[in-house]
Amino acid sequence: MAIRTVLASASGTKDAKILLSSAFQVARQLDAHLKVLHVRTDPRETIPLLGEGMSVGMIDDMTRIAEDECNNRAQRARAQFDECVSETSATVEDRPSAAGFSVSWVEAGGREDEVVAQYGRLADLTVVARPDAAAEVGHTMVLNAALFDSGRPALVIPPKGVAQIGQKIVVSWNGSAQSARAVSSALGILKSAAEVTIFTIESQRATSASSAGMSDYMAYHGIKCAIHTLTGSGTSVGEALLKEASAIGADMIVMGAYTHSRMRQLILGGVTRHVLEESTVPLFMAH
Repeated sequence: MAIRTVLASASGTKDAKILLSSAFQVARQLDAHLKVLHVRTDPRETIPLLGEGMSVGMIDDMTRIAEDECNNRAQRARAQFDECVSETSATVEDRPSAAGFSVSWVEAGGREDEVVAQYGRLADLTVVARPDAAAEVGHTMVLNAALFDSGRPALVIPPKGVAQIGQKIVVSWNGSAQSARAVSSALGILKSAAEVTIFTIESQRATSASSAGMSDYMAYHGIKCAIHTLTGSGTSVGEALLKEASAIGADMIVMGAYTHSRMRQLILGGVTRHVLEESTVPLFMAH
C-alpha cells in the first residue's frame, strides 16, 4: 500500500519535538502529506475529584492553572511545528494537492487518545512515540489508540527519534492476521528497501508452508528477501528478534500487534510487549 497521508500528534510537552521531527523526516522520505494534530483537552478533566471537598475559589484557581497549562502546551506544540517546517523547508498545504511532501496543522478538542483514533482512520499511517517508564499515562493511551482503535498501521518511534526508515527492514512473521495486515500495509516501504529479512516465528499458524508462501508473496510484489526461523515463545522470541535485527543493522521492524484483552488493549502479547519496551529502531505495527 502506498502511504500518502501520515498523522502525528503534537502534545506540546517539552520532549515532543523529537517525535515531531521524526514524523517530518518519515513523511518527507515517503513523499507524503503529514497532518500534525494538537488536541486541546478540557481543563476540567485534568483536575482530579473536581469539587470533592473544595471551595468554589479553589476550583476556580485549579481550573485557571489547568487552562494555562493547556494554552502553554498548545503554544509549545505550534512552535515545535513551525521549527520543523523551517528545518525541513516543508510546504504547508491545508488542502490536498499534487505536491509530494507537504504538511498541515490542525487543532481539535477532546481526549487525545480518542481524537487520535478518529483522525487516524483517515490517515495511511500514524506516527506515535514509544512511551518509556517516565512517560505520562496519556502517551500510552495514544499509542494504544493508534494501534488498536484507528484500524490503520502505526509507526512507533523510539525515544531518541529517527532520521530515516526502511533501508534494512526486518519482518516478524507468525502467520497471523495481524502479521499479514502489517506486511500488506508496509508494502510501499518494503518495495523501496535495500534489504528485507523475514523472521518466521514457529507456531501453529506459521508452518513451513506459510514461510514459503510469504517468500512467494514478497516475490510477486518484486521484493527480494531472506527468510530465517526463530524458535521459542513470548519474551524469548522478542529478545531473539531484536538481537537479529541489531546484528543486520535493521532500521525498521514490521510486525503485528497482539493483545490478550478484548475489553481494553492494555494487556499486550509477550512478543509485542517486549519489542515495544526494548526496541531502539522504529516499529511498523498493525493490529
